[in-house]
Amino acid sequence: MSRTAPPQPLLSVRHVSKRFGGVVAVDDVSLTVDAGEAVGLIGPNGAGKSTLFSMLAGQIRPAAGTISFAGERVDRLPAHAVFARGLARTFQIPRPFRRQSVLDNLLVAAPRHSGERLWPALVRRRAVAREVAAEAERARTILTELGLADCAEARAAELSGGQHKLLELARALMVEPRAILLDEPCAGVNPVLIDALAAAIERLRARGITLVIVEHNIDFVMRHCNRVLVMAQGRMLIDGPPAEVRADPRVLDAFLGNANA
Repeated sequence: MSRTAPPQPLLSVRHVSKRFGGVVAVDDVSLTVDAGEAVGLIGPNGAGKSTLFSMLAGQIRPAAGTISFAGERVDRLPAHAVFARGLARTFQIPRPFRRQSVLDNLLVAAPRHSGERLWPALVRRRAVAREVAAEAERARTILTELGLADCAEARAAELSGGQHKLLELARALMVEPRAILLDEPCAGVNPVLIDALAAAIERLRARGITLVIVEHNIDFVMRHCNRVLVMAQGRMLIDGPPAEVRADPRVLDAFLGNANA
């Protein structure tokens, strides 16, 4: 009787390392993330979290090791190609087109449609117009879901810091991603909008979108992630459920060093 092979992880990182000059930022890190998981990545400053995130998103190439997404190796692909394959990323410091409207910021992030090519735009005007209208409708639906519908026509520069984080998430959702890398979603955000972000994350989890969250707000990670990874000095220290990670004395040691001795 044949056995069914276990499902492959959606994201797989194998023995990844990165050095900047004499500094080893990420040292032989391996991890997997299954489809539908919400995984938190925490650690003290300088632990290598941001470097690892940038390698996952294609902004930095690892010096060693491999990164695979949905069964395809992506560690040698440029960031836009990783994004197009359904692995989206937000940034700790949002990067909107500040002079453009909130709605236009989403439309720029949408997958390419026939209206962006000269010949179809000339000979298939009605079809192109329908495509553009459909994308705009989808963008407005996403803005409504994230509580930004009233800001659709406002310039992105007029948004608050927390609203910029929501806009980053909205742009990521325009590519209908299978997974989203959330970089410090709570940084600089007031408690009301943190609650809005938390609610959005829970809705994404319910829809089966995989999330990997780098965040200094440990309580936020412990509440909204089913697994927590802890990095220290470029290496993976712990990988486990939130309650187990919170109770592990190595976590306190990693954040406080010998101060707790």
